[in-house]
Amino acid sequence: MQVPITAFYGSLLAAFYLYLAIMVIIQRRESRVGLGDGGDKHMLQVMRVHGNFVEYVPFALLLFMIAELNGANSYLLHVCGWWLIVARLLHAYGLRHHYGTSWQRFAGSLSTFLILLVLIVANLFPLYVPA
Repeated sequence: MQVPITAFYGSLLAAFYLYLAIMVIIQRRESRVGLGDGGDKHMLQVMRVHGNFVEYVPFALLLFMIAELNGANSYLLHVCGWWLIVARLLHAYGLRHHYGTSWQRFAGSLSTFLILLVLIVANLFPLYVPA
């Protein structure tokens, strides 16, 4: 079975992941840090932007794919897909450009949690509510 909606958003998010990975590589070269953050504030920022993406996006995409395979409403999936992209862009911007807290980081984190919750409900609801 094909999952075209997951393929679309997964591909866009993978492209953003590559961008974040390249930002880590560039910062490593500029900071001359081979492993860890070397005590460099900017290195730590780009590492955490990249790391946080890796911690949340694959799990969101897994829930997304399960929902699509189980016949979730395509409109709901598109809303969650675009919302996840915006959330991760906001989070990355907020963490990269503001050391500490920022409204962008907060909005990105909160949105990511809400998307996960929506996808959890989208996966569990059909199992326990008669059609």
